[in-house]
Amino acid sequence: MRYNFFAGVILCASFAAFAQERPPGGGLGSGNMIFMMVIMFAIIYFLMIRPEQKKQKNRQKMISEMKKGDKVVTIGGVFGTVGNVKDNSVMVKIAENTIVEVRKGAVSEVVNKQEKSDQKDGKK
Repeated sequence: MRYNFFAGVILCASFAAFAQERPPGGGLGSGNMIFMMVIMFAIIYFLMIRPEQKKQKNRQKMISEMKKGDKVVTIGGVFGTVGNVKDNSVMVKIAENTIVEVRKGAVSEVVNKQEKSDQKDGKK
């Protein structure tokens, strides 16, 4: 989200530069203007669109790899253990004798996979 501000500043500054009146024969040519537009699009793509696509791809991978016994956190902040995985939902055990069914999209993260990677890195 911090990139939205920078992208907005870049866009405003470039449009302001093009909007100024230029004396005849001393202005930017149409080739330079198109070049600047291409550069702006590339900046926006690499600062905003590409990171979002990577996050979405990682999330889809996490959801598809969810299996029985994984510890998860829902978007509501509820911790639990996956009991059964269905097509569009999972059964999550949140307490003794308490099992809820939530959509796969409502799972914000799989906790035990992060703990394993932290232990491998020596963080814990």
